[in-house]
Amino acid sequence: MGLQLKWCASLGAGDFPAADYEALRRRLPGSTPFNHLGWLRAAEAALLPGQCLQVLLGYQDERLCLCLPLIRAREPFGPLFAPVVRHLGYPLSDRIALLIDLPALYAEQVLQAIRKRLPHALLQLSEVPDNAEHEGWLRQWASASSTWQQRLTCRVPVHRINEQDRQEVGGDPRYKLRRARKRIKACGARVRRVLATGQDIGELLDAISAVEALSWKGNDDVGIFSGPQRRPWMYQAFSALADEGLVCLVLLELDGRCISYRLGLLERGRVYDYNLAFVPDYRDLGSGRVLLEEWIHWGLDEDWKWVDASRVSLDNSSHQLHERMTGQVEQWRLSSYSWRPDGVLLGLALRCWHWLKPRLRRQPPHPAADIVAPTPPQERPDAIPGHSQR
Repeated sequence: MGLQLKWCASLGAGDFPAADYEALRRRLPGSTPFNHLGWLRAAEAALLPGQCLQVLLGYQDERLCLCLPLIRAREPFGPLFAPVVRHLGYPLSDRIALLIDLPALYAEQVLQAIRKRLPHALLQLSEVPDNAEHEGWLRQWASASSTWQQRLTCRVPVHRINEQDRQEVGGDPRYKLRRARKRIKACGARVRRVLATGQDIGELLDAISAVEALSWKGNDDVGIFSGPQRRPWMYQAFSALADEGLVCLVLLELDGRCISYRLGLLERGRVYDYNLAFVPDYRDLGSGRVLLEEWIHWGLDEDWKWVDASRVSLDNSSHQLHERMTGQVEQWRLSSYSWRPDGVLLGLALRCWHWLKPRLRRQPPHPAADIVAPTPPQERPDAIPGHSQR
């Protein structure tokens, strides 16, 4: 069976196969809320001038088996600019699955099609979870790159919800939770669960975005609702997902006003803890742990299986789920430098920097990154960089 590739200019175009896309997304177990068509269409609507979207579709026997929505733009590298291709949704999609339901023998054909349609120095896919099913694809892409880097970006803590969660947690978190509950009760605030709908999502987003604006995220202009690009993007995305019953919140309210929240996305019994904030005047309440505990209790009531931190910092993460984690998910940034002169130059600069950096700091290089130097396209490495370390 051969692979038929075609391109589509928009996820909202009349010729985009929305029903086939949904069927592909549903049959791939690793797909996340950030692969939902509603989320990606909101990301497309938020594209900046100079960003070009092209959607690569792959068919076998008229069955959609591949969909990669890719954006191309020129990005700065020091004093120079070079064309870079990324998966649609960057940088606000915490975890993407590559919607590929094909054997690895088609990997080089797909990569060549991307390079022809979207000429680039760098193809970079961020927040891709570790997935053995794609190992062959990444091996092929690595060998066809002038330089290939597979870098660990975070280890996401997750908690498997179980019957023991009906009992009070032990250790230091127990006393922190008790103190927080006592303070919350003393001030008269209450916790509320909300499964958002298309009718109330706008009001809910207004309430939590107002909290974020007062928090340090709003002050530093790094919140998901910060700025004229992100705010409409989030409103459209969460509205689309709320229509499908995938947006849930746990709110701490005082006199009917939200003073702290956790915002989650629900997919296949897994709640992704996507965003949180609190009003600075109430920072001493310690509401974060109480609301996280509410995710777990809600999961027990609704038979959810996992609470997932969605994304954390690679080093020194302060996410409170670390106190309750029963496992973790590794997420990677995959960087394929092309054989164009600018791709070769950027790859060479990357390797020089990784050689020079530990010597400047007099310490060994970061163990989570592995880089492959240029190899002729016909050669195949024995293993994918970084996989031997996991």
